[in-house]
Amino acid sequence: MASAAVTTLSTVSVSSYSPKAGLGLGAKSKPFSLSFKTPKSLKAFSGLKAAASVDLESETSFFGTTALKASFAPKLQPRNMSTNQLQPQASFKVAVLGAAGGIGQPLSLLIKMSPLISALHLYDIADVKGVAADLSHCNTPSHVLDFTGQDQLANCLKGVDVVVIPAGVPRKPGMTRDDLFNVNANIVKTLVEAVADNAPDAFIHIISNPVNSTVPIAAEVLKQKGVYDPKKLFGVTTLDVVRANTFVAQKKNLKLIDVDVPVIGGHAGITILPLLSKTRPLVTFTDEEVKELTVRIQNAGTEVVEAKAGAGSATLSMAYAAARFVESSLRALDGDGDVYECSFVQSELTELPFFASRVKLGKKGVEAVISSELQGLTEYESKALEALKAELKASIEKGVTFVKKKAAAAAN
Repeated sequence: MASAAVTTLSTVSVSSYSPKAGLGLGAKSKPFSLSFKTPKSLKAFSGLKAAASVDLESETSFFGTTALKASFAPKLQPRNMSTNQLQPQASFKVAVLGAAGGIGQPLSLLIKMSPLISALHLYDIADVKGVAADLSHCNTPSHVLDFTGQDQLANCLKGVDVVVIPAGVPRKPGMTRDDLFNVNANIVKTLVEAVADNAPDAFIHIISNPVNSTVPIAAEVLKQKGVYDPKKLFGVTTLDVVRANTFVAQKKNLKLIDVDVPVIGGHAGITILPLLSKTRPLVTFTDEEVKELTVRIQNAGTEVVEAKAGAGSATLSMAYAAARFVESSLRALDGDGDVYECSFVQSELTELPFFASRVKLGKKGVEAVISSELQGLTEYESKALEALKAELKASIEKGVTFVKKKAAAAAN
């Protein structure tokens, strides 16, 4: 199912959503829901402003801060006018493939909190039944179902709107993202083949590393199956944005809710390029600060791997970032016309076939790729952009070659 090329949209700077989780607790017990908030910097943006219902509210978040902000949480409809209990509009089905893993479990919990989900399908090769039983006790609207093993994968995927793939092995000390390739490439290929056969119209969120290669693998598999829609295939790079926002806020003593740093390129090492010159709110960095922050954002995954001393990689922050991207996708599917995120997608912004940048999300996936943030780069950013291209190109080609070799071997 071929699709038209994604629109490249040149406009003024666009601020992405900065998530904060709302408790959702009132005088009477209400469903526990995940609420993603927009940074204040978005209020000054008018170039692409779409119709949206904006409520200003003061809310205490999980993080212990109270702030006035724009709320884009899904609207709640009264269940019964005689009570003040509210029923979220839960209507979408989400499947998590690799739900029993280090990322899969916390990710499934966070997704379960979304009031937009009616069913959460959890799949893994083992140990997923207990995860599903545990999550099913949470008093949120979505119904949890578990699926174990290859023979149940098809049923897991039937009728789902969003598929999230965190399956694979994590990085260990001394292991590069490239070292993950041989194991995770086969896992992603197998899972995406099942998605193509059973949920060809679903949004596909690839978390399994190395994303710079696994997204092209997914694209090639979908092409071979005749169901590739570039607007619906996403490499989840939200963690790079989350880290950039956090580190900049800490460095410059800013309120985190206000901070938005676009991150472009890819999702490994030097291919991760935070555009600090495009930070909102406008802030000045010294040359030393730019280099220090850029290197820290690029190596943040290694920072976690080393801190865990062999016990794992970035699982909790990755789950948090992936949940944000899932929620943004669900809001877009639900008709919110003002949803922007950075993601590794098929792109024409550069000569590379895939590239991470800010995109506008809609009901059919990527509605536009935002090109303005690549304009007016600093000399440091321009050089870094050129420097990352060779490595990113090689990673993309590695993924494409992997699938083609597998297809050729199967044909012989």
